[in-house]
Formats: sequence, structure tokens, C-alpha cells
Amino acid sequence: MPTPSDLRRSEVDGQVVIAVGARVLFSYAADDAGLRNLAAVTLPEMGFTGRRVAEVLGITEVYVSMLRARGRREGSAGLMRRRGRPAALRAGDLARARSWRVAGQSDTAIADRLGVHATTVALALAGVQRPGSAGSAAEQTALPVQAVTEPTEPEPTEPGPTEPEPTGVGLDDTVIRPDLGPVGVEPVPVFTGSARITAGVHRCRYAGAMLLFGYLDMVGAEGIFASLTGGPARRYDDLAVLTTAAVGFALGIDTVEGSKHLRRAEAGVAVGLGMVPELATLRARLGALADGSDPLGLQRAFAAGMLRADPAADPVYFVDDHFVPYSGARPVAKGWNTKRRHAQPGQDDTLLVDARGRAVVFGSGEPSGLVSTLPGVLTQLREVLGPDTPILLGFDRGGAYPAAFTACREAGAHWVTYRRAPLVEVTAAPRRSWTLRDGKRLCVMLADEMVELKGYGSARQLTLFEDGSAVLQVLTSDLTATGASLLCWLRARWRIENMFKYAVEHNGIDSLADYVMDIGPDTRMVTNPARVAARKAVAAAQAELITAERALPQLLAGPATPKQMNAALPNLHREIEAAAAALERAKTALRLVPAKVVATELDPTAQRARPRLERRGLQMVLRLLAFNAEAWLAERFNAYLIDPNEYRAILRNLLHQGGQVDYTSSQITVTLDRPDSPRVARALQLLTEELNATPARLPGDPRPLTYQITTA
Repeated sequence: MPTPSDLRRSEVDGQVVIAVGARVLFSYAADDAGLRNLAAVTLPEMGFTGRRVAEVLGITEVYVSMLRARGRREGSAGLMRRRGRPAALRAGDLARARSWRVAGQSDTAIADRLGVHATTVALALAGVQRPGSAGSAAEQTALPVQAVTEPTEPEPTEPGPTEPEPTGVGLDDTVIRPDLGPVGVEPVPVFTGSARITAGVHRCRYAGAMLLFGYLDMVGAEGIFASLTGGPARRYDDLAVLTTAAVGFALGIDTVEGSKHLRRAEAGVAVGLGMVPELATLRARLGALADGSDPLGLQRAFAAGMLRADPAADPVYFVDDHFVPYSGARPVAKGWNTKRRHAQPGQDDTLLVDARGRAVVFGSGEPSGLVSTLPGVLTQLREVLGPDTPILLGFDRGGAYPAAFTACREAGAHWVTYRRAPLVEVTAAPRRSWTLRDGKRLCVMLADEMVELKGYGSARQLTLFEDGSAVLQVLTSDLTATGASLLCWLRARWRIENMFKYAVEHNGIDSLADYVMDIGPDTRMVTNPARVAARKAVAAAQAELITAERALPQLLAGPATPKQMNAALPNLHREIEAAAAALERAKTALRLVPAKVVATELDPTAQRARPRLERRGLQMVLRLLAFNAEAWLAERFNAYLIDPNEYRAILRNLLHQGGQVDYTSSQITVTLDRPDSPRVARALQLLTEELNATPARLPGDPRPLTYQITTA
């Protein structure tokens, strides 16, 4: 192979020559960008570095890399981009449109099949008449589109869905007759929205995301989504809109606006649509669905379906608050951001997960504390589990208050948490306690005793000893479980923190869902400045009294004579009495000043922005649905992969695995591209076999899903 230093470029009379030594490799006109790009792709294959090729050809190294990627993906056609606005209909589409026009179909029907406007079809087919028609092609009435199952040539760069030819032979060698439809097969189901795919073979770069439908079908997503209604829609029914958003969040889009970065046609194939809704449609439809919905009720329905189909092995649940910061200009209420350690505008989510880290229920509202939000979340959990199911709730020191303990007791749930403040004195002797975790026996030294908590009553206290000294204390209401088991479950509370971290990064639970807020007078109860001033007056009066009282013993113990002391004592007593009276007046004035007042009493112009929680709540349900679906799929995938460190990352990558989706009248077959790694391919093969044992269905589509991967 030649060395990079041999490569050189010469230009004479507008002709560029690329040579190595005395041998000419390329010769082209200086303004011929096509041959230059061909040289940029070919030279790296001969051993020259991309940097050297870029220097010789006078382009950037990044552009060399882009050209090579285009060449691998599109061949020679990708080396020269076409200038100007691309044609709405390509040659293949135009030929099909002509044949459909001759067959008597309307421009509206042809436009729906090609994913363009009817006017575009009319202009492109000007002069092509239908049988027995002499009028304008744009003024024909719509005719029903025949459902056919014939193969089409996949075109990866096509912005709209590929369409089958009107006549020919089907994929299963079934003869297709334009007048009668397929012979000997079941009719294609009738869907609500016109964007539903009825038949055809489509290439899809998001085919791996269709593995998630096993979970959605298991929890009954179709029936739960059907409880929402956003009004009639011609092209996209409500199920299609909700499924598109949920799968989009699973694919990693942070916000609904992120859907514009998906390839609409290929994303549509993954959810059974010719093309997913565009951003404006998706945003408006989700808002309409949210305005008439109960997001918390939806989440309870999904949680009940999940726990019914895949029950949790342990009655342990973890709950915590999650602050969602807001960086806009609206006057949103402030809360404490624990990550940045300062107060900041935002809102508060309270989430509850089970022992496997799956989201169960949640609550959203203005910033508060776990003590305030815990009763509502526990009420939701009881509705999901039923009145008699045992519950052990674990939370951090932030909720370790008697009010939180009382809320758990009223909900019939046990609780376990770390003790706040410094460790208290231990009266019981430490003893060995053990439990089994993952088949291993864990032993710890614990002092187990009963203590009294002010404002609550009796509770169990566990003190962990290491190297003969107490290191932490745990409080709980559970009197039957072993101390080691309770300690292990409380340490596992980090699973909810891991859930927060993962869902924020990959499912966008911190993202702003809607810009619309209701702004009105600020009716919050805020700290009264007059109360603060009155307390300062009391403190000053106390200091004056202390000073006056201190002067009396100082006088008596001083060097003054008895005569001098007797003369000074009346003044000191009067000062003490005056200071005591001033303190009493300050305390009386303090009692008359309320500690908190309405914000508008301090500032009549004070306003407060309140986000529309229904819209964010619906998106939160869809995000948590995507999170749980991925977690469920990852657990089953890792049963075959056996890689506890990387299985989530590998599965997340497989959601973007390309493939081919075959829609027929009786089933949907998803053929995934085989992964490069043999162990990943083997695990994926076994996972597809498990999913095929209980076929799932797309929400709103009765046809069963079958998965397979390409052969090696």
C-alpha cells in the first residue's frame, strides 16, 4: 500500500489530477464535485487516512467521513446531493399513481396511499384521465381503497409509507383480484383511523421497539387507553396517538417535540401506522386527551394490570419525593432542589416503586414534603392492591416524622426508615441477626428494642453495630420480620433513586410537558414579616431583662460599700421590673401577630402560575409505562444474556434495532436484523421465542405479533 506522503494533487487549466508517484488515480474537472466525492470515498479504501485525503482534496475531514457513510448507505447516488427542493413524487411513486388513476381511483385515495396532498397528485397527473372521465382529475369523488397484500420494493429514503401494487400475486402466493380482493384469506380488519397499515412489507429502523408490545398487551394497554377520548379523528385514532407517544418515550425522546427527530414513516411502521402524527397533531391530540382524563386513575389501572400479570414477590415498596426544576419566566412556586442545594421554581413528584424498581403510582403537585404527599400516594396504592394486601413502606430520613408514621398506620401499612438526628442511647444488648439474599446468608449485629416516639407511640428500633460501636439506627412498625431482613430492605431503597436517575435520563420525566399555565393571585400562606419583627422585639426584651437581672448580683458582689449598694438597689429593681414589663408586652404583641398570611396581603400584585397537571400527568403515565415496559423486557432478556452489569444498556440499544415488518391479513411478522454479537443474538433469539409463546397485539389491532431474527 502507498504511504500517505506519496499522495498529491495538481491542477492545470481547470483539470485536477490526483496521483501517487508517477501513477494517476483520478483526473476530473475542477468544478466536478461528483468525481471529487468519488475520490474522497475511494482513497481511504486504498489506505490513505481521512485527514490526508481531506488535505489533498481541499475539503474537511468530517465531510470525508460523511461521504463514506453516504456511499455505504446509498451507493453512488449518495455522493452527489440533488440541489433545490426535491420532487414530491419520485419516479416509482409517479408510475404507481398513474396506474391507480387509470384504474379509476380518486386523487384523494391516491394521495392517502402515497402520503401526500391530493393537489400534488392532481398536478403530477395532469392529462392522465380515468376511464370514462373527461373532467379535471382533481375533482373526482373518493373511491374505496382495495386492501391488497402484494409485495413492494422497499425504499428506505421514502418519507411516506410504501404501498402495494393494485394487481399481482400476494406474499403467500394468493391471487389478488382488484374487483374481489384476496381469494381464500381472511379480510383485513377495519380500523378506525385511515393511517392504520392493513397490508404490506415495510423496512423499519425501530423494529426492535415492537418487542415492547408484549408488555403493553400483558397489562391491557388497549382497554386502558380506550377509556380516554379526545374527539373524532379521521387519520389517527386515540389509541394510535397514545401508542405513538409511549413508544417514542421508550425510544428516548425527552419531550413530545422530540418526535420530530424520528423518521415518521419508519416510526409509523413500529406502531402500525403508515406514518406517525406530525408534531403539531401529536401535541394537540395529547392535550385534548389529557384535558378530559384522570392521569392518576390511568396509572392505577396500569399498575393493577402489571401486578396482576406479574406479581411482586415481596410486599415492599419504596416512596420518595422528586423535585422537578422549572427554568422559565412564569411565577411558579419554589421548592428545595436537593441536587443544587438551594430553593428554585419547580414542582414536586411523589413516586412509589415496588421491590423490583417498577413504578407503581405517583402524585404531582406544587413543592411540599413527603409528609404532605404520602397520604394521597398510600390511598392510591391501597386502591391498586386492595384493602387486605400487606404493605411495607420504606422511605428516607426526609419522611421520618410522626405525621408520616401516622399516615402509614391509618392506611394499614407497615413502615421502615432511618432515624433522624443523632443516635440515641441503646438499652438492649446487640445480637446476631441473619437473612437470605440471592441465596446467600447475611449476618449482622443488631440491638432490637421498643421505643416511644413523641406524636406517634411505640415503635421498634434496630441499632446496627460494627466493630463494637453503633453506626446507624432504624425505626419500624413491623414487629414480626427479622431485623436483618428489614435492614436489607431499607438499604435497597436506592432502587427508587436509580429509577429516578434512569427515567430522567432516558424517559424525560423532568421535561416540561406543556407551556400553558393558569396565572392568578398568589393565595399561598407565607411567612409574616410582622411576626418576624415581633419575635425580634421579644428577643431584644429578653436580652434587656437578662442584662438588668445580671446587674443585681454584680452590684452585691462588687467592691461598693453597703451605703452605696443601698442607694443603687432601688434603681436596679426598677430596671428589672421595667424590663420584665417590656418583655411581657412584647410577648403579648407577638401572640396577636399571625405566623403566616396570604401572599396578596403583603403584595396585592403577587401572582402565581399553576401548571395544568392533567397534561403533564398523562405524559407522566406514558413515560412510566415506557419505563416499566423496558424494565420488564430487560428482565426477560437478561435471563438468557446473564449480564447484570450491561443488560439494560444492551436492551436499550436493541430497541433501535432495524428490521422488516410484514403486515398481512391474519398476522404481523417482525423480522429483526441479527445483532453482531453472537451472545446478544442468541439471547435475542430465545427472547423472541418466549414472546411468541403468548402472542401480543398492537393496541387497536387484532392481528397477533410474531417475532424472528434473520439467519446468520
